[in-house]
Amino acid sequence: MKILALDSSGLVASVAIAEDDVLLAEYTVDYKKTHSQTLLPMLSEAAHMIELDLNTVDAIAVAGGPGSFTGLRIGSATAKGLGLALDKPLVHVPTVDALAFNLYGCSDYICPMMDARRSQVYTGIYRFEGGDFRVIAQQRPVAVAEIAEELNALGGPVVFLGDGVPVYRGELEKLMKVSYHFAPAHVNRQRASAVAALAMQYVREGRIETAAEHAPDYLRPSQAERERAERLKKEQSEDAS
Repeated sequence: MKILALDSSGLVASVAIAEDDVLLAEYTVDYKKTHSQTLLPMLSEAAHMIELDLNTVDAIAVAGGPGSFTGLRIGSATAKGLGLALDKPLVHVPTVDALAFNLYGCSDYICPMMDARRSQVYTGIYRFEGGDFRVIAQQRPVAVAEIAEELNALGGPVVFLGDGVPVYRGELEKLMKVSYHFAPAHVNRQRASAVAALAMQYVREGRIETAAEHAPDYLRPSQAERERAERLKKEQSEDAS
């Protein structure tokens, strides 16, 4: 099975091609460029380096959210376009799940944190048990204090990762009562290779979708949608008075 995987859900842009248990190529960049500038050129370069015929890909996996609204749209649009052009199924991989899968085999509780702004993180709680990937708490937007309380209640050691860690590290150090540590640089951000590896499992379980069916998981309204809702609420209040 050959999987092409994309992740543009956060600050990192990442492309990977995996075949069965072999990672054939991965191109990951965390720099000050928009994903619209980087994702397709990265895919082209990675495919060129391994002489990949895109028609030989069995499925296209994409980090489907949560994350940056713009980044998710770019990743989803790219995956949908490829799926339609190549007539290939898509594999929708939850962003936070894929982040946690970076730490395959870790016996600690795994807590990815993506900065969701507004004093929140996109996060979840995960653990590997006998090689099986367990979702203890599903991905969601939540305040750091709330997820810290949940982790303290679980009682076990925790490993944190994600771009939310440097933002909220000071707060975590004050809140955590159980032992914890932070993942090192090579596994602490989004990687398309993790999306591909998790997608392999999903395909075997039949968890695929068509390009037309795919839509990203935003988990909460965008800023524009929130502002529109607040404006309408204000207008309705003024009309009532």
